[in-house]
Amino acid sequence: MDRGGRGNDGRMGVLEPAETSATSRLVAGRYEIGPVIGAGSSAEVHRARDLRSGAEVALKWFRVGASAYDLRQQRCEMEALSRLDHPGLVELLDGGHADGRAFVVTDLVEGPTLAERISGGRLAPGAVRRLGAQLAEALAHVHSAGIVHRDVKPANVLLGGWRGERWDGVRPRLADFGISRTLETTTVTADGCVVGTAAYLAPEQVRGEPVGPPADVYALGLVLLEAVTGQREFPGQAVESATARLHRSPVVPDGLPGGLGTVLTAMTRDDPQHRPSAAAVATAFAADPGSAAAHLRPAGLAAVPQRRRGRHRLRAMGRMPGAFRLAMVALTAVLALLSGSAAPADAPAATTTAAEVTPQ
Repeated sequence: MDRGGRGNDGRMGVLEPAETSATSRLVAGRYEIGPVIGAGSSAEVHRARDLRSGAEVALKWFRVGASAYDLRQQRCEMEALSRLDHPGLVELLDGGHADGRAFVVTDLVEGPTLAERISGGRLAPGAVRRLGAQLAEALAHVHSAGIVHRDVKPANVLLGGWRGERWDGVRPRLADFGISRTLETTTVTADGCVVGTAAYLAPEQVRGEPVGPPADVYALGLVLLEAVTGQREFPGQAVESATARLHRSPVVPDGLPGGLGTVLTAMTRDDPQHRPSAAAVATAFAADPGSAAAHLRPAGLAAVPQRRRGRHRLRAMGRMPGAFRLAMVALTAVLALLSGSAAPADAPAATTTAAEVTPQ
């Protein structure tokens, strides 16, 4: 099986059950476990060495007794990454089970997360444009494969090749596809459940509406806005943060150079049908600043599946008084958070990983 998880004939290989040794700390007789470099409620990420290739890798190991939802997340991540091949994404290397614990192996990205970098101060507009172009290009590849990430946030952006403040050679990598979904299938969670990180949810996610690629574009817009201002646009506790965008649009500072403000405003429009595609965003950031707006034609929602039950529920909510409707949305978010479907607000990670699992 090669680095992409495929057999020599190009087809996806069957992942064999793994074996571990308590004395040698080996997983699958192949991965020598090193220190923990990231941890969350359901899994921990170790630096590990592949004894076959000698390469350093990141091994996400779900905890003993992980819930059915956590195991579905592992399958989602493996299925998503096995369909993707882009330099702006972490690469799936292997996966399986060891002593009742599921694991995923990806390449190890040496460098801080964007959350860590932003904690040290805002980025220059030119650096944000370059970062936006690269991440939007990666998202365009994800969307072209029929996948929605649904958890784009600074802690899930790894700055590979980072050398101080020099951006030459830096390649941002998008990680953690644990709650991604394919457009042709139903969601892992119940219909209308809020999934994602509160501070970066798109309005349609908060409202429990069908979610498609425009939600990732919106989240990336918030990530880039945070990078250029140094401040989270929707701070606060999870419910407060999530519902805030139902009352106002993100505030994009006036006078951002290079057409940056124009692109960020388009990315964070409330109506998903009015946002540009990730591919259009990448083109706009890479284009001459004076012509950026010409590339921002709304992408529409043709690829977003419409589910009958969700439409009926939303029409019913539309007839409710405004205050009660807001309370229902907040309750939905609370239930999702308590059930582990959504993570709390993002905090700077303390390590470099290829699969960020720290609760954010």
